[in-house]
Amino acid sequence: MGCEKDCCNAFLRCLFDYGTPVTLVISNKKVGFIFRLIQLLIITYVAVYVCWMKRFYQDTDSVISSVSTKVKGNILTNSSAEGAHVWDVAEYVIPPQGENSFFVMTNMIVTPGQTQGSCPEALSEFTRCESNIDCKIGLNEVRGNGVQTGRCGKYSETIKTCEVFSWCPIENDNIIPKTAVLGDAEDFTVLIKNNIHYPKFNFKKRNILDYINTSYLKTCTFNRKTDPDCPIFRLGDIVAEAGEVFSVMAVKVCIFNNLFFIKNVVFKHSDKFEKSVKVFSMLKGGVIGIFIDWSCNLDFPERFCVPKYSFSRLDNKHIENNVAPGYNFRFAKYFKTSENVETRTLIKAYGIRFEVIVLGEAGKFSIVPTIVNLGATLALLSLAGAVCDWFMLTFMKDSDYYAKHKFIHLNDRSDSGVPLVSKSQLFSFIFNIYLCKLYIFIVIELCWDTFIWDSIM
Repeated sequence: MGCEKDCCNAFLRCLFDYGTPVTLVISNKKVGFIFRLIQLLIITYVAVYVCWMKRFYQDTDSVISSVSTKVKGNILTNSSAEGAHVWDVAEYVIPPQGENSFFVMTNMIVTPGQTQGSCPEALSEFTRCESNIDCKIGLNEVRGNGVQTGRCGKYSETIKTCEVFSWCPIENDNIIPKTAVLGDAEDFTVLIKNNIHYPKFNFKKRNILDYINTSYLKTCTFNRKTDPDCPIFRLGDIVAEAGEVFSVMAVKVCIFNNLFFIKNVVFKHSDKFEKSVKVFSMLKGGVIGIFIDWSCNLDFPERFCVPKYSFSRLDNKHIENNVAPGYNFRFAKYFKTSENVETRTLIKAYGIRFEVIVLGEAGKFSIVPTIVNLGATLALLSLAGAVCDWFMLTFMKDSDYYAKHKFIHLNDRSDSGVPLVSKSQLFSFIFNIYLCKLYIFIVIELCWDTFIWDSIM
């Protein structure tokens, strides 16, 4: 019973003891230097990183934006297939309006005069034949161009392939213009109109700034030094700022690199099938990103919130891993002949896709994050005392003397205090006090995070 009573009394004393700070002034240069150094580091961290770099005293909001584009320019071409032809924006910008993007055709493979009928399939591993027995009626090869008729047709003077019902003649996409058909497209210009909104701050703006008038817009072209706010961009300059060469991206060049052709397809009845034939397809064309950054400090006047433009290539261009490179797709132009036969011109288009990517975050002073970060700063400053206490009671030669006066336990029976000379007790008190301060700091941060999350939701 006596043991239980003593334990109960000890528990009650521990539960209801109250600790109050006692100011103990220690004239020691080492401890004083460490104390001021830690305070200086914490204040520097708060001033430079928290307030200046990250601006944690502000409330923030993410940008909402809309983008529209308008390309201008025309090119005169003179080919043996089509003769003289003027290409305008309605032909080389496909589709006319994209979702935050636009595509400019720079090169193409044209297959004119296609009609529905039967013709030899393109040469491949699955279409090579010697007689009708090698072809299956109704076979629809997924990677083929049509449905087999069961007949073996003449593909060339020496090669036969299975005949298919399809749009004939079949496209031959192995013959590509060595120079870009629309290589002069680098001189085209694009007007990018971008409207942004920060709903939390009721802030709206567009990239055509207030001082830009109609006459300026008709003559300006974006230049990072002379016209950094002009929303009209030359395509060649965009590609150049992305670190690329427009004339190189606009063409498809074939280089040979370690491709084994299958025996009985290309080298049938030949012993050369084991030879390494180097084929590497560098499909010029690609994807360029146009980045518009609207990161703004709304504590300053509105005129200081202006877009910043940057450019980068987004698709893979590395030779070591260049499977399915570049950017291309097919589309067709349909018409009917005088005999009322449906006919089409198939175009495999190569070119550059421009993605307009808008990003940004705005910040503005708010009393709530300011108070939260002020409290966090005070909590951090208290760590200076904890470090100095630990240094004083561990490494100083008079640590026992300091420990004797650091904590005094008062009782209700005497005016004299009982010094706590046990270092384990001292460290326990110090640990508990600063642990409480750390808890307060964590609670403040959690409350702030919860407040921010509720505001977003």
